[in-house]
Amino acid sequence: MAKQILVTGGCGFIGSNFIHYLLSGHDCNVTNLDKLTYAGNLDNLRDVEGNPRYTFVKGDIADRADVEAAFAAKIDGVVNFAAETHVDRSILDPDAFVATNITGTYRLLEAARKAGVDKFVQISTDEVYGSLGASGKFSEETPLSPNSPYSASKASADMLALSYFRTFGMPVVVTRCSNNYGPYQFPEKLIPLLVTNALEEKQLPVYGDGLNVRDWIHVIDHCRAVHMVLEGGTPGAVYNIGADNERANIEIVKGILAALGKPESLITYVKDRPGHDRRYAIDATKIRRELGFEVSIPFGRGIEETVRWYVENRGWWERIKSGEYAAYYEVMYKGR
Repeated sequence: MAKQILVTGGCGFIGSNFIHYLLSGHDCNVTNLDKLTYAGNLDNLRDVEGNPRYTFVKGDIADRADVEAAFAAKIDGVVNFAAETHVDRSILDPDAFVATNITGTYRLLEAARKAGVDKFVQISTDEVYGSLGASGKFSEETPLSPNSPYSASKASADMLALSYFRTFGMPVVVTRCSNNYGPYQFPEKLIPLLVTNALEEKQLPVYGDGLNVRDWIHVIDHCRAVHMVLEGGTPGAVYNIGADNERANIEIVKGILAALGKPESLITYVKDRPGHDRRYAIDATKIRRELGFEVSIPFGRGIEETVRWYVENRGWWERIKSGEYAAYYEVMYKGR
């Protein structure tokens, strides 16, 4: 019998790509629990709405009744993508991050424990480790040192999830991934923000000196890694997911402008955000060694395909940028 997988936050960027990944070639049924906040977009999954193996449930992971409703049917595995994720928004409104990322994770863990699920995958972030200097990489043993309300709330959720393994023997696994890029990413994030602004001939805001470094991985490679963890990850373990693909932000900016044939005069340097981590880099040795994960999409090809997707799906992001996002963008970048 096909497994029943509960994906939370499945209408967001990574969650929707993961659902596409599962339904495209794996023997399982998917229930998607999503609150449909500003970043949750039903358009991301329009092409699977009629799939008999897919069920959408509108609900908040921080609401006990909504979570219990999602567990009304037998659930074999849970993958928790649902989260408030944008650092800048966590500075503006930390409350939402505590409610969703901590309380919401608790609600899911409790429901999953009572349901006796086979695996609970908590999707975290490399940001829980804090900031690196010019050398070294984050390993699973790196002490947690979050520097924003967002990363602190995710670190709290990680500890809560792992406590359910240690206290209750629940089969919980935590993944911590580097920066993702690809289709369906909300345009407040760096790469879609740059691409869509450039297409609109708008200024491209770059924090500080633009030399902050991130390790970039295509969202489909991230989805592949998460599925490997769901299927074969060791309960109680943490797995770092990365691509060994470090790039300075300004390098990303200039590459996108070149790909679109736009001038570098569109770049505008803005005041850095508070507590901006300088560098992230992931040591993914463990997931490669234990589960056989390898990156399949090189950055050059991946970024070219991603830029093309935003060019060809202008209606998708124009609808987003004409709504609540416009007011948020004004708050974030006016006068900086």
